[in-house]
Amino acid sequence: MKKYEAIFILDVRKVEDEGEAFTKEFAALIGELGGKMEESVAMGRHQFACEIEKRKAGIYWNYIFQIKPEKIDVIRDKFHLDEKVVRNMIINYDRPAVVKNIRLE
Repeated sequence: MKKYEAIFILDVRKVEDEGEAFTKEFAALIGELGGKMEESVAMGRHQFACEIEKRKAGIYWNYIFQIKPEKIDVIRDKFHLDEKVVRNMIINYDRPAVVKNIRLE
């Protein structure tokens, strides 16, 4: 299993509980697909710099989870047409443990 990070922006008009129910739904999906949810962080409600589909604000959530790479497309497909989700992004979380010092001369 690989480690991933997902950022979801939820529609303020469609979500009543600041995204708590969506977080439970997302965690349940990860569990059904054989993955493991490590962390979910509410990042709060923020105004957009530019309107997105006539929306001026969104509720941001950050998730860190482990899952098999072939299951990522299932997650993207599930939330692609969900009315509660304004935007989402799933990226690899693997980062180097040690950063080498690079000398520029």
